[in-house]
Amino acid sequence: MDHLFIPLALVAGGLLAVQAGANAQLAKATGSAFAATTLQLSVGTAVLILVTLATGTFAALAGLTQVAWWHAIGGTASAFYVVATILLFPRLGAVVSVGLIIAGQMLASVALDGFGWLGVPPRGFGVASLAGALVVLAGAAAVVFGQTAGPAGMPRPGWILFALLAGAVLPVQGAVNALLRQDLGAPFAVGAVSFFVATLAMAAVLLLALAFNRQPRPSLTGVAAMPWWGWLGGLAGATYVTTLFTAIPVIGTAAAVGLTVAGQQLASVLVDRNGWFRLAERPVSGLRLAGVVLIIAGVAVLKLA
Repeated sequence: MDHLFIPLALVAGGLLAVQAGANAQLAKATGSAFAATTLQLSVGTAVLILVTLATGTFAALAGLTQVAWWHAIGGTASAFYVVATILLFPRLGAVVSVGLIIAGQMLASVALDGFGWLGVPPRGFGVASLAGALVVLAGAAAVVFGQTAGPAGMPRPGWILFALLAGAVLPVQGAVNALLRQDLGAPFAVGAVSFFVATLAMAAVLLLALAFNRQPRPSLTGVAAMPWWGWLGGLAGATYVTTLFTAIPVIGTAAAVGLTVAGQQLASVLVDRNGWFRLAERPVSGLRLAGVVLIIAGVAVLKLA
Protein backbone atom coordinates (compact mmCIF):
# COMPACT_ATOMS: atom_id res chain seq x y z
CA MET A 1 0.00 0.00 0.00
CA ASP A 2 2.85 2.39 0.72
CA HIS A 3 3.73 2.62 -3.00
CA LEU A 4 0.43 4.43 -3.58
CA PHE A 5 1.66 7.35 -1.49
CA ILE A 6 4.61 8.04 -3.81
CA PRO A 7 2.61 9.66 -6.66
CA LEU A 8 0.03 11.06 -4.24
CA ALA A 9 2.63 12.82 -2.13
CA LEU A 10 4.47 14.16 -5.18
CA VAL A 11 1.29 15.67 -6.59
CA ALA A 12 0.22 17.02 -3.19
CA GLY A 13 3.60 18.71 -2.77
CA GLY A 14 3.42 20.25 -6.23
CA LEU A 15 0.00 21.67 -5.41
CA LEU A 16 1.58 23.83 -2.70
CA ALA A 17 3.12 25.94 -5.46
CA VAL A 18 -0.35 26.28 -6.99
CA GLN A 19 -1.73 27.23 -3.58
CA ALA A 20 0.85 29.95 -3.09
CA GLY A 21 0.24 31.48 -6.51
CA ALA A 22 -3.52 31.37 -6.11
CA ASN A 23 -3.40 32.89 -2.64
CA ALA A 24 -1.14 35.69 -3.85
CA GLN A 25 -3.76 36.59 -6.47
CA LEU A 26 -6.58 36.60 -3.94
CA ALA A 27 -4.48 38.73 -1.61
CA LYS A 28 -4.08 41.31 -4.38
CA ALA A 29 -7.78 41.18 -5.21
CA THR A 30 -8.91 41.72 -1.61
CA GLY A 31 -6.07 44.01 -0.57
CA SER A 32 -5.33 41.86 2.48
CA ALA A 33 -3.22 38.71 2.81
CA PHE A 34 -5.07 37.79 5.99
CA ALA A 35 -8.49 38.13 4.36
CA ALA A 36 -7.30 36.07 1.40
CA THR A 37 -6.08 33.32 3.72
CA THR A 38 -9.39 33.26 5.58
CA LEU A 39 -11.32 32.97 2.32
CA GLN A 40 -9.11 30.21 0.93
CA LEU A 41 -9.28 28.19 4.12
CA SER A 42 -13.06 28.50 4.15
CA VAL A 43 -13.11 27.18 0.58
CA GLY A 44 -10.99 24.21 1.65
CA THR A 45 -13.33 23.59 4.58
CA ALA A 46 -16.38 23.60 2.32
CA VAL A 47 -14.73 21.18 -0.12
CA LEU A 48 -13.77 18.74 2.63
CA ILE A 49 -17.21 18.89 4.23
CA LEU A 50 -18.80 18.07 0.86
CA VAL A 51 -16.41 15.15 0.37
CA THR A 52 -17.14 13.95 3.91
CA LEU A 53 -20.86 14.01 3.16
CA ALA A 54 -20.35 12.28 -0.20
CA THR A 55 -18.31 9.47 1.39
CA GLY A 56 -20.86 8.91 4.16
CA THR A 57 -18.39 9.66 6.96
CA PHE A 58 -19.92 12.87 8.30
CA ALA A 59 -21.23 11.02 11.38
CA ALA A 60 -17.63 10.44 12.47
CA LEU A 61 -17.52 14.09 13.55
CA ALA A 62 -19.67 13.17 16.54
CA GLY A 63 -16.57 11.53 18.01
CA LEU A 64 -14.93 14.93 18.50
CA THR A 65 -16.46 15.16 21.96
CA GLN A 66 -14.33 12.19 23.07
CA VAL A 67 -10.90 13.23 21.74
CA ALA A 68 -8.09 15.15 23.42
CA TRP A 69 -8.50 18.84 22.59
CA TRP A 70 -5.03 19.24 21.11
CA HIS A 71 -5.71 16.49 18.57
CA ALA A 72 -8.18 18.87 16.93
CA ILE A 73 -6.04 22.01 16.62
CA GLY A 74 -3.63 20.92 13.90
CA GLY A 75 -5.39 23.30 11.53
CA THR A 76 -3.81 26.33 13.18
CA ALA A 77 -0.60 25.39 11.32
CA SER A 78 -2.38 25.81 7.98
CA ALA A 79 -3.29 29.38 8.83
CA PHE A 80 0.31 30.17 9.68
CA TYR A 81 1.74 28.43 6.61
CA VAL A 82 -0.63 30.02 4.08
CA VAL A 83 0.08 33.54 5.36
CA ALA A 84 3.80 32.74 5.24
CA THR A 85 3.65 31.70 1.59
CA ILE A 86 1.67 34.81 0.65
CA LEU A 87 4.36 36.97 2.23
CA LEU A 88 7.41 34.96 1.15
CA PHE A 89 6.83 34.09 -2.50
CA PRO A 90 6.71 37.64 -3.89
CA ARG A 91 9.81 38.60 -1.86
CA LEU A 92 12.14 35.63 -2.22
CA GLY A 93 10.72 33.79 -5.22
CA ALA A 94 9.13 30.37 -5.34
CA VAL A 95 12.34 28.30 -5.42
CA VAL A 96 14.06 30.06 -2.52
CA SER A 97 10.93 30.18 -0.38
CA VAL A 98 10.26 26.50 -0.90
CA GLY A 99 13.93 25.68 -0.31
CA LEU A 100 13.86 27.29 3.10
CA ILE A 101 10.50 25.74 3.93
CA ILE A 102 11.97 22.37 2.98
CA ALA A 103 14.77 22.83 5.51
CA GLY A 104 12.23 23.53 8.25
CA GLN A 105 10.14 20.54 7.18
CA MET A 106 13.07 18.15 7.21
CA LEU A 107 14.43 19.26 10.58
CA ALA A 108 11.01 18.84 12.18
CA SER A 109 10.19 15.55 10.44
CA VAL A 110 13.52 13.92 11.34
CA ALA A 111 12.97 14.93 14.97
CA LEU A 112 9.42 13.54 14.95
CA ASP A 113 10.55 10.23 13.43
CA GLY A 114 13.66 9.92 15.53
CA PHE A 115 12.11 10.68 18.92
CA GLY A 116 8.59 9.42 18.21
CA TRP A 117 6.98 12.69 19.23
CA LEU A 118 3.24 13.39 18.84
CA GLY A 119 2.33 9.74 18.43
CA VAL A 120 4.64 9.11 15.46
CA PRO A 121 6.14 5.59 15.67
CA PRO A 122 9.79 6.10 16.70
CA ARG A 123 12.18 5.07 13.92
CA GLY A 124 15.42 6.20 15.52
CA PHE A 125 18.23 8.06 13.80
CA GLY A 126 19.53 5.56 11.28
CA VAL A 127 22.48 6.34 9.03
CA ALA A 128 20.37 6.26 5.86
CA SER A 129 17.63 8.51 7.21
CA LEU A 130 20.11 11.06 8.57
CA ALA A 131 22.11 10.97 5.34
CA GLY A 132 18.96 11.53 3.28
CA ALA A 133 17.91 14.45 5.45
CA LEU A 134 21.38 16.00 5.22
CA VAL A 135 21.38 15.70 1.43
CA VAL A 136 17.96 17.40 1.30
CA LEU A 137 19.23 20.19 3.56
CA ALA A 138 22.34 20.60 1.40
CA GLY A 139 20.10 20.91 -1.63
CA ALA A 140 17.95 23.50 0.11
CA ALA A 141 21.08 25.48 1.00
CA ALA A 142 22.27 25.37 -2.63
CA VAL A 143 18.88 26.63 -3.76
CA VAL A 144 19.02 29.55 -1.34
CA PHE A 145 22.59 30.56 -2.17
CA GLY A 146 21.84 30.32 -5.86
CA GLN A 147 19.30 33.14 -5.50
CA THR A 148 20.24 36.78 -5.78
CA ALA A 149 19.73 39.05 -2.77
CA GLY A 150 16.20 40.12 -1.99
CA PRO A 151 14.81 43.61 -2.51
CA ALA A 152 16.50 46.48 -0.71
CA GLY A 153 15.20 47.08 2.77
CA MET A 154 14.06 43.48 3.34
CA PRO A 155 15.48 41.93 6.53
CA ARG A 156 16.68 38.79 4.79
CA PRO A 157 17.68 36.88 7.98
CA GLY A 158 14.21 37.50 9.37
CA TRP A 159 12.51 36.16 6.26
CA ILE A 160 14.80 33.11 6.31
CA LEU A 161 13.84 32.30 9.90
CA PHE A 162 10.18 32.88 9.09
CA ALA A 163 10.36 30.43 6.17
CA LEU A 164 12.08 27.77 8.31
CA LEU A 165 9.34 28.04 10.92
CA ALA A 166 6.66 27.89 8.24
CA GLY A 167 8.15 24.60 7.06
CA ALA A 168 8.49 23.14 10.55
CA VAL A 169 4.79 23.49 11.34
CA LEU A 170 3.76 21.28 8.40
CA PRO A 171 5.02 17.88 9.67
CA VAL A 172 3.84 18.80 13.16
CA GLN A 173 0.38 19.44 11.76
CA GLY A 174 0.51 16.13 9.89
CA ALA A 175 1.40 14.23 13.07
CA VAL A 176 -1.38 15.87 15.09
CA ASN A 177 -3.94 15.24 12.35
CA ALA A 178 -2.80 11.61 12.17
CA LEU A 179 -3.71 11.28 15.85
CA LEU A 180 -7.15 12.72 15.12
CA ARG A 181 -7.57 10.21 12.33
CA GLN A 182 -6.90 7.42 14.82
CA ASP A 183 -9.60 8.94 17.01
CA LEU A 184 -12.24 9.41 14.30
CA GLY A 185 -11.27 6.83 11.69
CA ALA A 186 -12.35 9.06 8.79
CA PRO A 187 -9.65 11.00 6.87
CA PHE A 188 -11.93 13.48 5.13
CA ALA A 189 -13.71 14.28 8.38
CA VAL A 190 -10.30 14.97 9.95
CA GLY A 191 -9.41 17.22 7.04
CA ALA A 192 -12.67 19.12 7.48
CA VAL A 193 -11.95 19.63 11.18
CA SER A 194 -8.42 20.77 10.45
CA PHE A 195 -9.52 23.34 7.88
CA PHE A 196 -12.45 24.55 10.00
CA VAL A 197 -10.08 25.23 12.89
CA ALA A 198 -7.66 26.92 10.50
CA THR A 199 -10.45 29.16 9.19
CA LEU A 200 -11.45 30.20 12.70
CA ALA A 201 -7.83 30.88 13.65
CA MET A 202 -7.23 32.99 10.57
CA ALA A 203 -10.48 34.90 11.02
CA ALA A 204 -9.44 35.74 14.58
CA VAL A 205 -6.03 36.96 13.36
CA LEU A 206 -7.72 39.08 10.70
CA LEU A 207 -10.05 40.70 13.23
CA LEU A 208 -7.18 41.45 15.60
CA ALA A 209 -5.09 42.92 12.78
CA LEU A 210 -7.97 45.16 11.73
CA ALA A 211 -8.62 46.23 15.32
CA PHE A 212 -5.00 47.34 15.73
CA ASN A 213 -4.74 48.81 12.22
CA ARG A 214 -2.10 46.26 11.20
CA GLN A 215 -3.89 45.28 8.00
CA PRO A 216 -5.71 47.30 5.34
CA ARG A 217 -9.45 46.86 5.41
CA PRO A 218 -10.24 44.14 2.85
CA SER A 219 -12.49 44.77 -0.12
CA LEU A 220 -14.14 42.37 -2.54
CA THR A 221 -14.24 44.87 -5.42
CA GLY A 222 -11.17 43.35 -7.08
CA VAL A 223 -12.33 39.74 -6.83
CA ALA A 224 -14.43 39.92 -10.01
CA ALA A 225 -11.33 40.71 -12.08
CA MET A 226 -9.26 37.96 -10.47
CA PRO A 227 -8.50 34.87 -12.63
CA TRP A 228 -10.59 31.82 -11.82
CA TRP A 229 -7.56 29.89 -10.60
CA GLY A 230 -7.20 32.40 -7.77
CA TRP A 231 -9.73 30.25 -5.89
CA LEU A 232 -7.71 27.02 -6.15
CA GLY A 233 -5.66 27.64 -3.01
CA GLY A 234 -8.19 26.05 -0.69
CA LEU A 235 -8.53 22.91 -2.84
CA ALA A 236 -4.74 22.57 -3.17
CA GLY A 237 -4.24 22.98 0.57
CA ALA A 238 -6.97 20.46 1.39
CA THR A 239 -5.34 17.88 -0.88
CA TYR A 240 -1.92 18.42 0.69
CA VAL A 241 -3.08 18.27 4.30
CA THR A 242 -5.20 15.14 3.79
CA THR A 243 -2.42 13.34 1.89
CA LEU A 244 0.23 14.17 4.48
CA PHE A 245 -1.56 12.94 7.59
CA THR A 246 -2.69 9.73 5.87
CA ALA A 247 0.84 9.01 4.63
CA ILE A 248 2.72 9.64 7.88
CA PRO A 249 1.49 6.54 9.78
CA VAL A 250 2.25 4.32 6.76
CA ILE A 251 5.67 5.48 5.52
CA GLY A 252 6.92 7.73 8.31
CA THR A 253 7.18 11.49 8.66
CA ALA A 254 10.52 12.01 6.92
CA ALA A 255 9.60 9.90 3.87
CA ALA A 256 6.16 11.51 3.55
CA VAL A 257 7.56 15.01 3.88
CA GLY A 258 10.46 14.14 1.58
CA LEU A 259 8.13 13.04 -1.20
CA THR A 260 6.02 16.19 -0.93
CA VAL A 261 9.26 18.17 -0.92
CA ALA A 262 10.20 16.69 -4.30
CA GLY A 263 6.84 17.70 -5.72
CA GLN A 264 7.14 21.17 -4.21
CA GLN A 265 10.59 21.77 -5.64
CA LEU A 266 9.85 20.55 -9.14
CA ALA A 267 6.69 22.65 -9.35
CA SER A 268 8.34 25.74 -7.89
CA VAL A 269 11.15 25.64 -10.47
CA LEU A 270 8.53 25.82 -13.21
CA VAL A 271 6.73 28.64 -11.42
CA ASP A 272 9.90 30.72 -11.08
CA ARG A 273 11.22 30.07 -14.56
CA ASN A 274 7.95 30.76 -16.38
CA GLY A 275 6.45 33.38 -14.07
CA TRP A 276 3.27 31.37 -13.63
CA PHE A 277 0.45 32.65 -11.44
CA ARG A 278 1.46 36.20 -12.36
CA LEU A 279 4.58 36.01 -10.19
CA ALA A 280 7.83 37.57 -11.37
CA GLU A 281 9.98 35.45 -13.67
CA ARG A 282 13.26 34.45 -12.03
CA PRO A 283 16.15 32.69 -13.80
CA VAL A 284 17.07 29.25 -12.55
CA SER A 285 20.85 29.28 -12.02
CA GLY A 286 23.11 26.26 -12.19
CA LEU A 287 23.56 26.27 -8.42
CA ARG A 288 19.81 26.31 -7.89
CA LEU A 289 19.35 23.42 -10.32
CA ALA A 290 22.06 21.50 -8.49
CA GLY A 291 20.13 22.11 -5.28
CA VAL A 292 16.98 20.66 -6.83
CA VAL A 293 18.91 17.55 -7.91
CA LEU A 294 20.34 17.14 -4.40
CA ILE A 295 16.88 17.46 -2.84
CA ILE A 296 15.45 14.77 -5.12
CA ALA A 297 18.45 12.51 -4.41
CA GLY A 298 17.96 13.00 -0.67
CA VAL A 299 14.29 12.12 -1.00
CA ALA A 300 15.27 8.87 -2.76
CA VAL A 301 17.61 7.97 0.11
CA LEU A 302 14.89 8.72 2.64
CA LYS A 303 12.40 6.52 0.82
CA LEU A 304 14.86 3.62 0.80
CA ALA A 305 15.84 4.08 4.46
